[in-house]
Amino acid sequence: LGPSIQNVIIVIGIGIIPGVSRVIRGAVLSEKQNQYIEAAQAAGASQVRVLFRHVAPNVAPLAIVIATTLLAAAILMEAGLSFLGLGVPPPNPSWGADVNLARNAFPIHIWWAFFPGLAIALTVLGFNFLGDALRDILDPRLRGATR
Repeated sequence: LGPSIQNVIIVIGIGIIPGVSRVIRGAVLSEKQNQYIEAAQAAGASQVRVLFRHVAPNVAPLAIVIATTLLAAAILMEAGLSFLGLGVPPPNPSWGADVNLARNAFPIHIWWAFFPGLAIALTVLGFNFLGDALRDILDPRLRGATR
């Protein structure tokens, strides 16, 4: 591989897809064990109807929360790859490449690395907070619960 946008997308996809599929599969299998799914099947609902009418709406909140968390992970992966020189090519902007460029001037000009690092940290933290808030809003078990 070399530094290119396509390779970054491939590497991030390979790193993220197995975890997502494992969690979503587990949630779908757990959801399919509920009694209302068995009742819908006993009433004559097709597999497709059960999937889209009962399983998918109950798994969708989990998928949305996972997507926000994995978006934060993808940002960290891209920054790490760009820091190592394996990310997007130099004319394209990347916080990881900015931190790498600031590495040579680090003792004198600490802010060259500070601000891209702060941008990475705040963006990742923001997506994690967004995922947490979406989980609180979308999870039916947490509705009405006080913290």
